[in-house]
Amino acid sequence: MTSRRSFLRSIGVSSAFLLNGGAISAAEYLAGRSKVKFRFVVASDGHYGQPNTDFDGFHNTLIQKVNAFNQQQKVDFAIINGDLFHDKTELLPQVKQKLDGLAVPYYVTRGNHDHVSDEGWAEVWKMPLNHSFIHKNNAFILGDTSNIKGEYLMPNLNWMRAELEMAKSQKNTFIFLHIPQIPWVEHCIDSPELIKLFAEYPNIKAVFHGHIHSLDGIKKHQSISYLFDAHFGGNWGTEYRGFRVVEVMKDNSILTYMMNPEVRIGEEKI
Repeated sequence: MTSRRSFLRSIGVSSAFLLNGGAISAAEYLAGRSKVKFRFVVASDGHYGQPNTDFDGFHNTLIQKVNAFNQQQKVDFAIINGDLFHDKTELLPQVKQKLDGLAVPYYVTRGNHDHVSDEGWAEVWKMPLNHSFIHKNNAFILGDTSNIKGEYLMPNLNWMRAELEMAKSQKNTFIFLHIPQIPWVEHCIDSPELIKLFAEYPNIKAVFHGHIHSLDGIKKHQSISYLFDAHFGGNWGTEYRGFRVVEVMKDNSILTYMMNPEVRIGEEKI
């Protein structure tokens, strides 16, 4: 059983914490945890090997904080959503070895700085660039939005359509694409065919993007939530480096928040 003391230590405050402007007690929070069906973590943009950054330290911090979080609140898996390393292909085995320090299963997508061939990617990660899985009647679709040259791309539309068709019987579908496909800000692309396709599948609950280190919130388009998780590495972006937590509840409601990386911030329901 989680004690009040260990709970308070896990959230890093002395008696309670603030949630959307209001104080919640440890007892209230622990009661809420029993409603969680499963929980996953999303992080992106570690940029392992980027010159003039503490990339090794950034990765150590992410791994330490996610593992510590998992000790207090079970994480079913993590998704590292692109820009795992910084440009040089020879860094790929090194970042794989580093991320293997996570105490939870994890999946990956390719970002525009992950300059590696399709075959090289699959050889190291033992998973294809475009892949999907089912977890507790929820579909997870991870699409490729770049190439060895680092171009910004729309994911393969035929593949995505086939995946969405197979996933439509699941409770929810969650999609992970490193490059944003709606031009919310600079360095996104415009993929109206893809967005139109998404609108055909009402069980799509969220699309997760990396790439834009300065965004850590949620945007809405046609009833679908588009979530950003800032960055955990690199040399620009939000003042903090952290990760996103998503909790799927037993009643199928979905709660998400950022860890910055020690304090829970920006909680929203989607």
